[in-house]
Amino acid sequence: MAARRLVTIPISHYCEKGRWALDRAGVPYTEVSHLQGFHVIASKRAGGSGTTPVLVTDDAGVLGESADVVAYASGHGPPELGLYGDGPGDREQIVALERDFDDDLGPHGRLWMYQQLLHRPDLAKKYGCTGVPEWQRVALPAFYGLMGRIISRKLGVGADAARESEKRVDATFERVAERLADGRPYLVGERFSAADLAFAALAGAVLMPPRWGVPLPQPDELPPVAATKVRHLREHPAGRFALRMFEQERPAR
Repeated sequence: MAARRLVTIPISHYCEKGRWALDRAGVPYTEVSHLQGFHVIASKRAGGSGTTPVLVTDDAGVLGESADVVAYASGHGPPELGLYGDGPGDREQIVALERDFDDDLGPHGRLWMYQQLLHRPDLAKKYGCTGVPEWQRVALPAFYGLMGRIISRKLGVGADAARESEKRVDATFERVAERLADGRPYLVGERFSAADLAFAALAGAVLMPPRWGVPLPQPDELPPVAATKVRHLREHPAGRFALRMFEQERPAR
């Protein structure tokens, strides 16, 4: 068993960001997955603040933010990994973009998708339970309503908030498309970086990429409004870029 433990919600886009970085760097770890709600206890027991991912290490202690996990992976991967760029000023640009995606795209994409799926316990059971303890899988039907209310209250999920979050997601996609409009292959520099990883992973909440750390529902399974939006964003230049990052830069698990 790997000495490192990564505590996750398996379908979380922030957790996928951490998994992707560790997988790309070839850093061994054991994933410890939990359902939403139950993850709070697991996170705090591991030394985190109640959120995921939490990476528990022997050499760097407990890392409770996805950006810290990416930085750890970069520092423990091969020299050619280059997640923070090569040229002058690359690192500053990459970190600034990653922070922007973490603070804006991540929360708003999550809120919008929760609004679409909170009334679909069938999808939660089919896709949310990958790798979680059996007792959590068994408890999900009884606790689903309570979990939904807690999530809605904590994240401010609601119809009005979801419409605002959709606008924020669209704005981020437009900014990324503008940056890519000159034909550059990556957001910063000439190779894949933490900025590309952060955008692609956190856009996953609204793209449902087929190549993900765990299976995700695809558009045909989603409610019609959500399915239409996901298909639209997949065809957006920024969406196509994110999906290309998954295909070309995400190691198979």
